[in-house]
Formats: sequence, structure tokens, C-alpha cells
Amino acid sequence: MKSQVSWKVGGQQGEGIESTGEIFATAMNRKGYYLYGYRHFSSRIKGGHTNNKIRVSTTPVHAISDDLDILVAFDQETIEVNHHEMREDSVILADSKAKPEKPEDCKAQLIDLPFTATAKDLGTALMKNMVAVGATCSLMNLDTATFETLITNMFEKKGDKVVEMNIQALNEGYRLMQEQLQSVSGDFELDNTNEDPHLYMIGNDAIGLGALSAGSRFMAAYPITPASEIMEYMIENLPKVGGTVVQTEDEIAAANMAIGSNYAGVRSFTASAGPGLSLMMEAIGLSGMTETPFVVINTQRGGPSTGLPTKQEQSDLMQMIYGTHGDIPKIVVAPTDAEDAFYLTMEAFNLAEAYQCPVIVLSDLQLSLGKQTVQQLDYNKIEINRGELLQSDIERDEDDKAYFKRYALTDSGVSPRPIPGLKGGIHHVTGVEHNEEGKTSEAADNRQQQMEKRMRKTQHLLINKPVELDEAHSAADILYIGFISTKGAIQEGKERLEKQDIKVNHLQIRQLHPFPNKIIQDAVDKASKVVVAEHNYQGQLANILKMNVNLGDKLINQTKYDGTPFLPHEIEEKGLAIAKEIKELV
Repeated sequence: MKSQVSWKVGGQQGEGIESTGEIFATAMNRKGYYLYGYRHFSSRIKGGHTNNKIRVSTTPVHAISDDLDILVAFDQETIEVNHHEMREDSVILADSKAKPEKPEDCKAQLIDLPFTATAKDLGTALMKNMVAVGATCSLMNLDTATFETLITNMFEKKGDKVVEMNIQALNEGYRLMQEQLQSVSGDFELDNTNEDPHLYMIGNDAIGLGALSAGSRFMAAYPITPASEIMEYMIENLPKVGGTVVQTEDEIAAANMAIGSNYAGVRSFTASAGPGLSLMMEAIGLSGMTETPFVVINTQRGGPSTGLPTKQEQSDLMQMIYGTHGDIPKIVVAPTDAEDAFYLTMEAFNLAEAYQCPVIVLSDLQLSLGKQTVQQLDYNKIEINRGELLQSDIERDEDDKAYFKRYALTDSGVSPRPIPGLKGGIHHVTGVEHNEEGKTSEAADNRQQQMEKRMRKTQHLLINKPVELDEAHSAADILYIGFISTKGAIQEGKERLEKQDIKVNHLQIRQLHPFPNKIIQDAVDKASKVVVAEHNYQGQLANILKMNVNLGDKLINQTKYDGTPFLPHEIEEKGLAIAKEIKELV
């Protein structure tokens, strides 16, 4: 028996690959296992190779695995593209329709099974995925009862006959694989787990749930990969609590509508990806200048331009911190996994209102679309903080005809913010420079005072837990630093290095701007070398570190920009090479 199994299904986009993975993963989640999944898909609606890789474990996992135990292949291309991940004791379950063949350098065992033909005989070729899942159950010695219950839940609206056909396809796949088991070498059976089912969600759903729980009641957005699922989640769920989603004509309209709704006192946000954020830059500046709260979710993807819309990258960091023209207060935060995405999205709405400025939640494709186990969420963990929002009439002398000082020069930089229509709260709002009442002013002294007032707001800002720090050593050989979805691969690589007597600390940055200099400097000072692992060519996170922290000659970049996530072995191998250099220098 094994503590974990890595499983992948692949074929042409549009032939049920995603649903096959979803059925397998959902059933394994219901059995109490921990999962981490990642989809490779093309930037088109139909056609092109796609696969869904799912790691199933008896203990928590936070990264995709280096290798592959089981590959379900609906075509030959799936074998050609993925066999390099497999070992001699791995198995390819291939559809006979594809006339599968092993490449010369393929180490895995090939089992030829009639997925499509069997499904056709039972009524429709569409059920080939159920035949394949059944074969997987047989290979892994899984009780099919959970799968049958899941099938019933999925298809009961289509009638008993459809349910019966799919269960029959599942069982027929199981029988077909049973006939082949004697020819298979290797162990594919998982240890039993006593765990209850966990939440299992993509990062985008966690972000959507976080926004909903934070009290957001309006979202304006334009569809774009990999952010669209956030809007889809909100369309399904926001009306249940009296909220509204508007699909706008473009990202410029989305940003401005969300800003307008926030101005009216409703917690509102938008979500997009790199190209959309480029269009929103002027609106983000408007939020900063008018001191209107504004939460923006950026689900990074491969760029520039249209780039790699469906592939992993983290190349928007500099743009998110420095993209707007002019100086404005801005907060940029980055969750480390799906669970953290829920909590940090909630906190983003508090930050936006407390500091009256734009807050950017920086995700990436791997976090946004990768599906993973999430522990039960604590909805009481973050309280709603609306800052200096005034929601009742303001008492003023009847003879006082002056405008309300919306942009009063306070010590904190944060001024009282009345909801439009409040008695006594009338003020002017404009994107040009203004005085305390909001009236246009180009006076030099006013400009200096208002600029300093705005920038004071976030000068010393530290969110709750600005970094996640795993610091077991006061004198480490290596400090690994990353952000967003690199967490899992770094942590697993770290654990492997520790077993080889290499002392490794690990830091994931959750607050990227303003930068938490001191916390990170303290961690840097305790390490001989600092490795920054990130998904972009220029080493943007490393450059931010160099601007804010004294690194001396410690910095080593580990960049990856081929559109695929980091694997634990890549972290391990880099660490081994660095440790060897350190020992040679001693």
C-alpha cells in the first residue's frame, strides 16, 4: 500500500477530460483523502491536448508530484506528451481506439483497454470516461460505492436510465481491468484514511467565497482566463444574498463601475488577468486620488500581450506595484494557497476601506485554477472593518454652508468618508488635485499637503502575518523565498533537502507592497544564501527584494517561465547544487 498516488487523464480538449478528472477527484475527496490538482489546457474552446493531473494522499499535499503513477490516455498524443513523467512500475491505461504504442524511451507499462468501444456498446461513446474511471478503481483496488453515489448525484436529474448506464459503464471498466491485473507490476493501492471529507476547491472559488463573506454585494467584470471562474462563482451565489454581478463591455468599465459602487458605500470589486489590469491602470489611479476603496483581483497568466492565456506565470508584480502613473497609496497582497486566498480576500476588503485606497490581490493561474484540499473555513476569523465610513447624518450648524472636509488633513492620512446623500456630508469628488473639501486646487502648498496626507496612510502598514515563515534554523544554509503558488513545491523541496542534512528556511511573502522590510531582512540575515523562486524571466520578486533588503552576495535567482509550475525536485536539485558550492567555499 502507498501513502500517495499521482494520477493523470489526458486527451483532446472538449472530449470530457476535465469531467473525468473531476469525477475521480471528487470521489477520492469524499473518501477523505487530500488532493492537489493542476490542469494543462489549450487556449481554445475545443481541440488541442489537455490533461488533468491529480495527486491523492493520506496527508496534506500542496504541490503537483514530480512523477506519475497512472496515466489514463484517450489518444496517442497523451502518451507522447506525458510518458516522461513515468517510471517502470507506472501504468498507462490507454483507449484501444487510439491504437496506442509506447515510445522507445517510455519506461511505463501499457495496458490497452477498449474505453470507447465499451461505452458505445452500452449506449454512447460519451461514457468512455466512466469506463476509464472504473478501470482506475480496479487498478487501485478502490471500492466503487462512493463513485456510484457520485454518479447518482450527478445524473439523477437526467433520469434513472442515464444513472444506470453510467454505473454500468463504471463497473464494466472495473471488470475489464480486473482481467488485466495479473500482467501489471507495481503497487497502486492507497492506505486507508480515517479522515472526513474536506473542502475541495479551486483558488478562484475560494476568492469568490472570501469576497462574499467579506460583505461584497457588487461585482463588475469582463471574462478573461484565468479569472472568469470568480465572476461565474459570484453570478451563481451573489444574488442569494441580494447582490448583483454585471458583465461589462470591457475591463475599463468594470473597474470604474466597481469604484462607483464603492463610492456609494457598497463593498465592490473586480477580477481580471494581466491584459485586463493594463486597461484598469488609470482607474486604479482614480481610486488612489479620490481615496475610494477598490479591491482588484489579478489572476496572473503568461504574457506579454495575449501571451500564454492558459499557462502559469508571475510576471505582473512590477506592474501591480508601479504600474499607475503618479504616486498613490496602494496595497498589494498575495495568498499562498486556496485556503489563504479565502482569508486574504476577506482582509483585502477591510484594508481597502480602512486605508481608502486600491488593494490588489495577486493570484496566479496555478492557484486560481488548481484544485486543492482546503480545511474547514472559520468565518469568524476576520471581522468586518469599514474604517472611517460615516453612515448616519452629520450634525452641523444650519448656517454652515461649507462643503464637508472629505479630504481633511488628518495625522493618519485617513479622512472620514460619508456615504453620498448623508445630511451634512456634501463634498466634491474629482480625479484632479483637490483641497480638503474636494474642490479643484493647483496651489503648490495644497498639492504638497494632500500628497503627503495620501501617502501617510500606508507608510507603516503591516497586515496580519505579512509573511509565512518556516524558520527552523538560526543559521541556515539556504533561505528560499517565493510568493503565491510556489509555496508547495518549495516546502516539499525544503523537506527533501533537510533529510540530506542541508539547513533550509522558507519564507512566502503575503504583503508585497508596502514591503515588509524588517521581517524579511531578519530572515535573510540568518542564511548563507537566499534563493528566490518565481515564474518570470526578469526575476521581478528578486528585484523587489534587492530594492528593499540588504542581500550582499547572498541572492540566487531560480526563475521558470515555460508556462509550467515548479516541481519539488527542481527546488531540491537547485538546493543541492548551492549546498555543494557552500561546502566548497568553507
